[in-house]
Amino acid sequence: MRAIWKGAVTFGLVNVPVKVYSATQDHDVPLHQVHDADGGRIRYQRRCEVCGKVVDYAHIDKAFDDGDRTVVITEEDLSSLPEERSREIDVVEFVPSDQVDPVMLDRSYFLEPDSSSPKSYALLRRTLQETDRTAIVHVTLRQRTRLAALRVRGDVLMLQTLLWDDEVREADFPSLDAAPKVSPRELKMSAQLVEGFAEDFDPSKFSDEYQEQLKTLIDAKLAQGDSLDTDATFGESEDDEDSGGEVLDLMDALKRSIERSRGGGSSAKKAAPAKKASAAKAKAGSAKHEDDAPAKAGPAKKGSAKKAPARSSAKESTTKAKAKGESTTKAKGESTTKSKTAKRSTTATKASTAKAPAAERRSA
Repeated sequence: MRAIWKGAVTFGLVNVPVKVYSATQDHDVPLHQVHDADGGRIRYQRRCEVCGKVVDYAHIDKAFDDGDRTVVITEEDLSSLPEERSREIDVVEFVPSDQVDPVMLDRSYFLEPDSSSPKSYALLRRTLQETDRTAIVHVTLRQRTRLAALRVRGDVLMLQTLLWDDEVREADFPSLDAAPKVSPRELKMSAQLVEGFAEDFDPSKFSDEYQEQLKTLIDAKLAQGDSLDTDATFGESEDDEDSGGEVLDLMDALKRSIERSRGGGSSAKKAAPAKKASAAKAKAGSAKHEDDAPAKAGPAKKGSAKKAPARSSAKESTTKAKAKGESTTKAKGESTTKSKTAKRSTTATKASTAKAPAAERRSA
């Protein structure tokens, strides 16, 4: 990188010598204009409307016209301005970093410490980090006095030029005065949709697809000439499925968007909901099969249900029969015993009866 400016950051009596470098660069493919009939390049000439001559850039000055008078401002006039001669980045104040509105940010520059005083650079950087503050500074770059923010990015100090307050428009829209009512259900579904797209920001994941396609088109035309088939190069263009004239209800749009976000994506975090959805689908399918299974295997289960009581009844019958048998045996035994007792009693009676006449005869 080549330094575009040299100077010093100053606050109080502290002086921090720095070199300024552009932090951004344009990656657009350079194109120029040509005549469609013969391909000749179109050139713009700086022609004077008074004398009609083509004027070289070295002989062109700037001017201000108020409608009645014209004031010519030369390069010498501009360079004589006090601010133009300044080589300082003058710190005006240190403010909390979150108070700098991002809409005011313009261009970004890296500040490299000059080899003459690296310690003062490190001290300023460490101080801004520890206090979480941003320095608001005045700086003159390329013939313009700028308001800028001096902050820390990693290990380097960044200078970001700011728009002036009167350069930032206010969002004055009458349509915002009467805010429509948002239901809790809509808010909840919207939050679910946001959560489905939640990621940590990684700018390296994104690329300028238009510029990439433009480079592809240029390479293809260099190889094939005007006979290029754009459909073969880029594929047939397809309209988005939701790009038609269909007007969706807000709730329906939220539901469909949530379903789509759960349907999976290229990132691992987007794939997780897809796995959950697949698992839920599989679980639902399994539950469905389980619900269908009883209908098909119903008779078998019913049979099984009948067999269990049958076995139980048979067991109970066997037990009852066994108990009955034992009762019968017991009854028979008791009956036999009673019969024997009765028989003995009869025999004894007969014996007594027989003895009685014999005794009577002896006494006679």
